[in-house]
Amino acid sequence: MAKIVLITGASSGIGEETVKRLMTAGYTVYAGARRLDRMKSLADAGARLLALDVTDDGSMTAAVKTVVQEAGRIDVLINNAGYGSYGALEDVPPEEARRQFDVNIFGLARLTQLVLPAMRAQRSGRIVNISSIGGKFGEAFGCWYHATKFAVEGLSDSLRMELYPFGIDVVVIQPGATHSEWSQIAHDSLIRYSGEGPYREAASAHAKMMEAGHKGSIPAPPSVVARTIVQAVQSRNPKTRYTTGGLAKTMLFIRRILSDRAFDAMFRVIERQMSKS
Repeated sequence: MAKIVLITGASSGIGEETVKRLMTAGYTVYAGARRLDRMKSLADAGARLLALDVTDDGSMTAAVKTVVQEAGRIDVLINNAGYGSYGALEDVPPEEARRQFDVNIFGLARLTQLVLPAMRAQRSGRIVNISSIGGKFGEAFGCWYHATKFAVEGLSDSLRMELYPFGIDVVVIQPGATHSEWSQIAHDSLIRYSGEGPYREAASAHAKMMEAGHKGSIPAPPSVVARTIVQAVQSRNPKTRYTTGGLAKTMLFIRRILSDRAFDAMFRVIERQMSKS
């Protein structure tokens, strides 16, 4: 019998590629996103579409109810929905900061709450949380985004210990640079919030670095991250963390061996060099 997967943020990028690979591997996939019109090709390929907004409790509750009623179980939840909004802490409006947490952490946590009764009842399951290498280090103008990803890391570690007695695995995926809508959204929000005012020079340089860093050969295609997610889903004994994508392993290695101030200085050097390219 095919295992049942529920995935959020399935309408583009990593989510879309993951849905395709899971269906090829024989899974029954419930693909959730706010915009169903962007998932027509997934529906044509056999995915079961769900209108799913991770900032709307009613939407999440209805989605999980649909899966349980139709399939009778949920074997895997992939919390993929998320976005990056950049800007100086001083400049970013409180409502945007809250939305960043609503999407990246509170929606993830609430959807996990909703699927756990079914997983506990079947004494098995797997929660796959899409974090980021940015959950292990900070970056100028990314205060709120990195805070959400640090939160995903801490939540996942704690949840893994809580769910061990029920046979439920918790896995973290840490993508590096990836070709997706994320980079453009982060770049545009940085300019919108901090392109003028006291942070404008540093923000402009950082935006140029982001633009340069998400072109060329550095970012990985979404399929690379999707392949890693499928590996984590299929593994009989999954690792607690999978690092994947452009410069991901390199950046985390550098972060481990450098002091805080040395890492800060390295980032400033990279910013200067890449903003001039």
